[in-house]
Amino acid sequence: MFIKNDSQKEVIEKLHTLKEGIQARGAEADRENSFPSESFQELLKIGYNKLTLPKEYGGDGFGISEMISFQETLASFDGATALAIGWQLGVVGEIYEKKKWSEEQLQHFAQEITQHRALVNRIASEAVTGSPTRGGRPGTNAVFIDGNWHISGRKSFTTLSYALTHFLTSAWIEEKQAIGFFLIPSTLDGLTIEETWDMVAMRGTASHDLILEDVIVPADALVEVNNGPRSNNINGWALHIPAVYLGIAQAARDYALHFARTYQPNSLPTVIGELPHVQDKLGQIEVKLKTARHILYSVADHFEQPTTHDAAAQDLGLAKHVVVNNAIEIVDLAMRIVGAKSLQSQNPLNRYYRDVRAGLHNPPMDDMTITKLAQNALKEGQEVKHS
Repeated sequence: MFIKNDSQKEVIEKLHTLKEGIQARGAEADRENSFPSESFQELLKIGYNKLTLPKEYGGDGFGISEMISFQETLASFDGATALAIGWQLGVVGEIYEKKKWSEEQLQHFAQEITQHRALVNRIASEAVTGSPTRGGRPGTNAVFIDGNWHISGRKSFTTLSYALTHFLTSAWIEEKQAIGFFLIPSTLDGLTIEETWDMVAMRGTASHDLILEDVIVPADALVEVNNGPRSNNINGWALHIPAVYLGIAQAARDYALHFARTYQPNSLPTVIGELPHVQDKLGQIEVKLKTARHILYSVADHFEQPTTHDAAAQDLGLAKHVVVNNAIEIVDLAMRIVGAKSLQSQNPLNRYYRDVRAGLHNPPMDDMTITKLAQNALKEGQEVKHS
């Protein structure tokens, strides 16, 4: 019901042709803490990296609502693969919608995407700053010397590190007293990926550390200058994140439903799906899944409409909060239906359980969302009183 056009349907059908391979490689990457590079090559072959690039720049021009349908579908195959390549969709969508770079820079990078299958991620996290959305100053520094920028520092959570062709990297610029973002090709000298990714969740994202040792880039590599925390930016393209966790929840639901339809212990005259307490859990899953899906797509749709954009902007964090927390509860309910088998290392619910919790640590964080909702409510109350 959330497919709006034939072009969107075509992309989803193409994704389904890749389902079996992406599922298998995702499971292997989780077991071995490796990177399913072949899955990303397959996604590049169907043009997944240019879905959110506007048509006037040679892309497919899909919007936020369509993007989250792609991400939800892909994440139902493998959450780590979807989360990793989702940053490409979100970053490109935001950059070109807001015209954050000069026109020359936008044209050049569009050619990289369409002609050379470029993949980019915004590399902003550091151990010393915590989440960049909270406004910490980067320990990475950029100094302008003889017409070039010299950048040194260490970045964490460099998701998709092995496949990225460009790092959109934040660094502190002392003379500007501001944070700059530099578009850095991955082939430059001084760049090293240190394999530090050792998490129990989203293991296939290769979110290793990026080390920059006097990386030299030209003056026009500085594409953005920010004077405040990124949490101040209204970015609907970040909805690619909750879409991933919705997809994982869908996969958990499907597994539990199949199990309930087919599993019949010899102590019962029928399959467990006929038991009231199992149906109760399945019903709860449906409520939480439909609630999450409707709020996500509703916020995305209203955000894209000029008449409702401003109001929907206040609900971007709410959509992420509801989707992720509902997804966690859905996976838990699915595991209660399946029972101890869900804890087996080869059972996909084991991975869903670990991966879905990663959503709590993707921006925006729950505490920031809830605080903003409270502040908005207090502000609205004052306006009503004064009017």
